[in-house]
Amino acid sequence: MTNHRIALIPGDGIGTEVLPPAQRVLDAVGRRHGFAFSYTSYDDWSCERYLREGAMMPPDGLDLLRDKDAILLGAVGRPDVPDHVSLWGLLIPIRRGFRQYVNLRPVRVFEGIDSPVRGAGAGKVDLVVVRENVEGEYSEIGGRLNRGFPEEAAVQESVFTRAGVTRVLDHAFALAAGRRGRLTSATKSNGIVHTLPFWDELVAERGAAHPEVTWDQEHIDALAAKFVLDPARFDVVVASNLFGDILSDLAAAVAGSIGIAPAANLNPEREFPSMFEPVHGSAPDIAGRGIANPLGAIWSAALMLDHLGHPAAAADVTDAIAAVLADTDVRTPDLGGTATTAEFTDRLLELL
Repeated sequence: MTNHRIALIPGDGIGTEVLPPAQRVLDAVGRRHGFAFSYTSYDDWSCERYLREGAMMPPDGLDLLRDKDAILLGAVGRPDVPDHVSLWGLLIPIRRGFRQYVNLRPVRVFEGIDSPVRGAGAGKVDLVVVRENVEGEYSEIGGRLNRGFPEEAAVQESVFTRAGVTRVLDHAFALAAGRRGRLTSATKSNGIVHTLPFWDELVAERGAAHPEVTWDQEHIDALAAKFVLDPARFDVVVASNLFGDILSDLAAAVAGSIGIAPAANLNPEREFPSMFEPVHGSAPDIAGRGIANPLGAIWSAALMLDHLGHPAAAADVTDAIAAVLADTDVRTPDLGGTATTAEFTDRLLELL
């Protein structure tokens, strides 16, 4: 029996509450399909550790993760730790140290979930945002000058490399070829004079190498509007780090609930482990109450199954997610119900 070694990083807030349901689902579907998981949990890699020791994870954190087949992350962040400290202390070092340069965020409107957008009914919206995940606008290059003086300044440099842009574009075009054959590139080359024209040139170059895909490009402001006005028109959307980050959260809101949205941080060459995480964050306002929606973590686990070579098992999980959302009798409070995390997970497992 194949055994997959999974690193668990519960993190902060509801991260500790949504990973156990994802484990239960993974174990159940693994038994059905003939594979298993062994878990190593890093329970103290969190903001609590930062406040106690001054670091989100130990100095050899990446070495501890390196031999794992995948990483399942709960959430990062709490109000008394600045976000740039928590993210740059844990999430971003893992993404960059393991060359997880593709951030994959699927978005669907499920039956039983009302989109706030008219016409975005169940089965009509099914898209994937492919976000460049390790360079672009989120570079480490820059600094602060003249701190505390009237002329204080902050400089942040965007970095777009041919290698970095090309590899994420090729991944997005290949994904589109296996779906409905349509790709949209997010740009802003009418206002950003160097990096985004460069991005556009590479999109055209890679588009010519993928004639099976029909592609176009949209300026980010117009694209954000079209995500709201006509989200069903999109199939695969590829974007730089900042644009992809914003668009994927907007798309999840259009789908009716950011609480169920998953994400995959992929190293497509599989030289390093990939990481899977719900988008919802640590939600400190409801942490510890046992009412968090576990579907973001469970859908992320399904993305992990697909990455590990078990597409049928992944489909079983997403089918169960669709079934439990269509079942309006059992819902967590974010979906308008009163079910606890455990009750909601039990119902999903029955359907699975």
